[in-house]
Amino acid sequence: MNPSAHEALRLFRSIFAAVRHHLQNIERQCGASGAQVWALATVSRQPGIRVTELAAAMAIHPSTASNLVAKAERAGLVRRERSSRDQRVVHLYLTESGGEVLAKAPEPVAGLLPDALGRLPDDILDRLRDDLQTLASTMSVKVDAADKPFSEL
Repeated sequence: MNPSAHEALRLFRSIFAAVRHHLQNIERQCGASGAQVWALATVSRQPGIRVTELAAAMAIHPSTASNLVAKAERAGLVRRERSSRDQRVVHLYLTESGGEVLAKAPEPVAGLLPDALGRLPDDILDRLRDDLQTLASTMSVKVDAADKPFSEL
């Protein structure tokens, strides 16, 4: 392995370890997964958000978001309310228990990687995306995991 590949591998390991450590801290402190905490934070910031909007905000598949919300609802962390105008539309709201879980969460509540990516300038993000796409193509990576949060991988 050439030195550049070696260093890139070391950086991937460091990033992955930091993400895993943060997710473990969230679960230990909150009793909820990192994805649930991120969803709770999003619902808290946008009361009445719909599941499809939550999925877009978290960059996950709508069915993954729906499953995440169902689990959070069973745990009493969020509640769903049907729109009075259109019964097909469901809005999400944080419950008191959800607020308590969120209050225990270490920052950043969206997770280390989404937070860091959100702080990078567009030109760096574009270059990173292109380079990661090249790496994924070289590895023949399937995209089935691309629409799931890290805590569910």
